Amino acid sequence: MNDGLWASVWEKGNNSCVKRPFQRREPKVDVFEAVKTRRSIRKYRSEPIPKEKLELILEATRLAPSAANRQPWRFIMVQDQDRKKALAEAANEQTFLSDAAAIAVAVGDPDVSARWHEKDPMIALDHMVLAATALGYGTCWIGAFDEDAVKHLLKIPAKMKIVALLPIGIPAEKPAPRPRKELSEIFFKEEWQTPWPAH
Repeated sequence: MNDGLWASVWEKGNNSCVKRPFQRREPKVDVFEAVKTRRSIRKYRSEPIPKEKLELILEATRLAPSAANRQPWRFIMVQDQDRKKALAEAANEQTFLSDAAAIAVAVGDPDVSARWHEKDPMIALDHMVLAATALGYGTCWIGAFDEDAVKHLLKIPAKMKIVALLPIGIPAEKPAPRPRKELSEIFFKEEWQTPWPAH
């Protein structure tokens, strides 16, 4: 790992030196800008993601919150071309998946959190999406797939729950923003159907 991206720090109360993310040598992107510019990308260029940038994305994912901090997630990062093609087939023949540099397969563990093993990984995936956007990469949430086929392909135990697939790569398209409902349509003040104040 590039030492310019990481720094050794002493954990309080622990006499061991560990690696933690310290400083990114990329232009900082405001979180609101990342939210605003994120798009669902379905066309990718073939270039790989540099290891240090991919690990920044993974670190942002690792830091996501979860109920009782149980972190009931595991992520399989698929970069092998044959496996990416097989995943694309298992995802209702969405062939664009195989063009992405990597596909993150988010897996929830019901033994760690019986109640939240599906919802918590979604929070972590959104961290992954925004971190990728901030670094200039595209993503696309994929919820349509044959779960048994994906489990077989990646040797995932039957008890686990596959939450979503997420391709990550350099966009080969620049979709226009999709329409969103107005604040007044989705936010209420204090109680149901009380309009949010207009600006």
